[in-house]
Amino acid sequence: MLPQGVSLVLARLMVKQKIEQMLIQAAKEAAGRGVLPPLALTEANVEHPPRPEYGDYASSLALKLARSAGTSPLTLAEKLAQFIPPTPEIGKVEVVPPGFINFSLDPGWLAQQVAVILEAGEGYGNLGLGEGARVQIEFVSVNPTGPLHVGHGRGAVLGSTLANILTAAGYKVDKEYYINDAGSQVDAFCRSLLVRYQQHFGIEAEMPGEGYFGNYLADLAAEIAAEEGDRFLKLPEAEAARELGELGLSKMVAQIRADLERLNVEFDVWFSERSLFQGGQYDRAIARLKEGGHTAEREGATWFVSTALGEDKDNVLVRSDGTPTYFASDIAYHYNKFLERGFHRVINIWGADHLGHVSRMKAVLSALGINPERLTVIISQMVTLRRGAELVRVSKRSGDIITLRELVEEVGPDVCRFFFLSRSADSQMDFDLELAQKQSEDNPVYYVQYAHARIASILRFAQERGIDYGDGDVALLTSEPELALIRKMILLPEIIEGAASHLEPHHLPYYAQDLATAFHSFYKQCRVVSKNRPLSQARLKLVRAAQLVLARTLHLMGMTAPERM
Repeated sequence: MLPQGVSLVLARLMVKQKIEQMLIQAAKEAAGRGVLPPLALTEANVEHPPRPEYGDYASSLALKLARSAGTSPLTLAEKLAQFIPPTPEIGKVEVVPPGFINFSLDPGWLAQQVAVILEAGEGYGNLGLGEGARVQIEFVSVNPTGPLHVGHGRGAVLGSTLANILTAAGYKVDKEYYINDAGSQVDAFCRSLLVRYQQHFGIEAEMPGEGYFGNYLADLAAEIAAEEGDRFLKLPEAEAARELGELGLSKMVAQIRADLERLNVEFDVWFSERSLFQGGQYDRAIARLKEGGHTAEREGATWFVSTALGEDKDNVLVRSDGTPTYFASDIAYHYNKFLERGFHRVINIWGADHLGHVSRMKAVLSALGINPERLTVIISQMVTLRRGAELVRVSKRSGDIITLRELVEEVGPDVCRFFFLSRSADSQMDFDLELAQKQSEDNPVYYVQYAHARIASILRFAQERGIDYGDGDVALLTSEPELALIRKMILLPEIIEGAASHLEPHHLPYYAQDLATAFHSFYKQCRVVSKNRPLSQARLKLVRAAQLVLARTLHLMGMTAPERM
């Protein structure tokens, strides 16, 4: 049972919200009593101060309102503080120049949060922020015409981690891979594969100019030849290219799926572009644009008149030869997402080469009668591989592109995921293969996972000695190293809320490192199992709660929480 007054509602997030509400209420009360003029408040500017001596939370509200209140920030802060009521969570409220209001958490309340965490278990940090709203995250979506490379891995990790975060925040999330299995690029792949297949049997054949020249295609042709023999040579070329291409595409999709699974990335839906034409979504979407007067016929082609919606230029939907553009397919796909499947919100994670596609996609949503704010596009920037100071450009194995599979095989999925998450999506990043394989504190992945393994070792040690910490009294946790660790632990709900609200999963690895640092510091200063049995039980309870929070953080990142290292 939880102590009286302790709720499973996420403590840290509640505290910040409670402080904000108290400040707004204090301003209203001060105005109602004539101490301050009426102030229109919508937020209270509560943040974490840069130094621990300033408390756990600080508000700059008085600094922002002093001019409109006609008084100094310090005086305003002092008057506001008079109307802040005592609460179990807050141990001290202090006004400091030039007008900050600082809040320190009550040590007794802090210690009781260990019980909150233990009661919540793996569900600690879950929020009701999303209220069950349906969100679709579409990511990776690489053309199945070649293997995944390192840059695709970054988008895969961003998307899958963001899905974990949004699920924890109370959204109903669908993860989707859009298979571009129609259009000119697929045609080029089919013809290229036929050439490699013919060459495999000693037939002279020339690759098309727009073909795919990577070594992987010769390997794919050889694999199909081993399974199917030369039967495609007996078909007319167009038919051979089509049938061979279908088989090749199927194998490429299977390879992509397998490579992503190696990175702990799975999808709920693999959506075929072809289905948009077979199911009528393409026809319905284009008809809707035409009915709304958003298209024009020029030069034998059909155009989306995006200039009427603020774009710099119009965009071709259907070429003069009657084939739809990639943009037209994408319109049908988003028509399906919003108007047929009814997602409340759609998040697309695209590569840097798609940046110019964002604004016209937003424009076409408006034309379809969909609020463009319901679509968020995250652009994942490029990844550069290094070994220390040396730039890595090509695969040692093939002399070609470095595939995602090679990277995962070399450093492992956990390292890949942590490193890919360690920078915001809009930042280009260097991936240091040398650092990634270090078994030392220099490697942040090793540092964080070692903290979890060390905790597991402590708990095994206590179990071997028959120490039952179930009845441990957390009120005995009063030292600064203990309380500092708890302060970090109860930040997780706030981290999830911020990452979900701003779609920024890169906050998780930073938090994981901070939490590991707090634990290592506690461990160095506080002997967990000692001759003082009541204190040992209380500290074991704290250690178990820290393990839960650290494991939850690692799992949100799609990583493992090792018991031994």
